Amino acid sequence: MAKKVEVKDLLEAGVHFGHLTRKWNPNMAPYIYMERNGIHVINLYKTAAKLEEANEALKKIAASGRKILFVATKKQAKDIVAEKVAKVNMPYITERWPGGMLTNFVTIRKAVKKMASIDRMKKDGTFNTLSKKERLQVDRLRAKLEKNLGSISEMTRLPGALFVVDTMREHIAVKEALKLNIPIFAMVDTNSDPREIDFLIPSNDDASKSIEIIMREVTDAIAEGLTERKSEKQSDREGNDDDTDEQVVRAPRAKKAIKAVKQEADDKIEDEVVVAEEENLVAEAPVVEKPVKAKATSTETKEPKTKADDLTKVEGVGPKAAEALANAGLATFAELAKSNPDDIKEILTAASSRMAHLDPTSWPKQAKMAADGEWDKLKTWQDNAKGGVA
Repeated sequence: MAKKVEVKDLLEAGVHFGHLTRKWNPNMAPYIYMERNGIHVINLYKTAAKLEEANEALKKIAASGRKILFVATKKQAKDIVAEKVAKVNMPYITERWPGGMLTNFVTIRKAVKKMASIDRMKKDGTFNTLSKKERLQVDRLRAKLEKNLGSISEMTRLPGALFVVDTMREHIAVKEALKLNIPIFAMVDTNSDPREIDFLIPSNDDASKSIEIIMREVTDAIAEGLTERKSEKQSDREGNDDDTDEQVVRAPRAKKAIKAVKQEADDKIEDEVVVAEEENLVAEAPVVEKPVKAKATSTETKEPKTKADDLTKVEGVGPKAAEALANAGLATFAELAKSNPDDIKEILTAASSRMAHLDPTSWPKQAKMAADGEWDKLKTWQDNAKGGVA
C-alpha cells in the first residue's frame, strides 16, 4: 500500500492557495476553508481525502490494463507531467491539445501511423532515394508529429480515463471526454467548475510545487496498480486452468472499482473533517451536508441477485452506458449478445441525450465473444476495428 499523503506536505507545497476571491467559482464552496487577503484558501483535509479517493480509482484502472491519458499544456506543468508520467509508461499531451483527439481518434491514429511509416522509410533505405528538399520536408513533418503526438504513439485505443491539470485551460479535452463517457480526474482550482469532473482533487493548479506533489502521489498509485497487474499475470501463468473463476474475482475492472472507491471515499470525507475540527486544526472549516446522491449509491453497490458483468469491456460502452444497460435489464454479456442494436439505441437515448450519438451496432457481436470467453479474439477484433474504435 502506498503511504497516505500528509496534510503537512500539501501545506508546504502550497496546494492550499486558491485564486482571488473575485475569480472564484461558487461550486467550489464546499472545498474552500477560508478567505485571507483577498485569496481563497483550500481545505487541505478534503484535498487529502479526494486525492486518496482518486488514487484508489486510478490504481484499479491501471491494474485492469487500461491506459490513463494525462493532459497538461501549461508551462509550469508540462515538464513535470512528462517526467512523472513517462516513468509509468502512460500517454500524455503536453503540447497543444489536438482537436478531436478523442472524438476523432481514428484520424489521430492515422497521424501516428504516419510517423511509423517515416521510420520504416529510414530503415529500408527509401528515405535516401528522396531529393534533399523532400528529405528536409519529411524530417520536419516527423519532428512536428513527434512533438505533438509522440507521447501517445503506443495508445492504440481510447483511454480508460483522463487526468487533467487545470480544467479551465483544457476545457476542450474535458468536453470530449464527457461526450465519450470517459472518467475524468483533475486538479481543480477555486476558479474552476467541479461539476463536470468525476474525481476532482481541489488544489492549486498554478504552482509547480503543488503540481509536482499531486503528480507524484498519482503516478505512485498507478505504478502500484501496474505492479499488481504484473504479479497477477505471473501467478496466472503459474496457476492451473481450473482457477479461472478465482482470477476473474481477483482482477476487478475499472468501472466496478470506481463505484466502490467513490462510495467508500464519500463516507470518509466528512468523518476526517469532523475529526480535524475537534482537534482545532480546521476550526472554522465549512462542513458540507452529505448529498442525497451519496446515500443513493449505497443501495446500488449491494450485491445483486444475478452478478453483473463489466460491460465496459465491450469497446464503445462507457461507464454511464453500462449503467443504463444494467438498469434496463442488460447486465451481462449473454443478455447484451441477444439484444437488438436498435433496442439498445433506444435504451441509451432514453437514459441520456449525451449517449444518443453512440453506435451499438457491434456491441452484441462483442458481447457474444465475451460471453463465450473468447477474450483474445475480442481484443484482436477491437484493435483491428477502425483503430480500436468500434
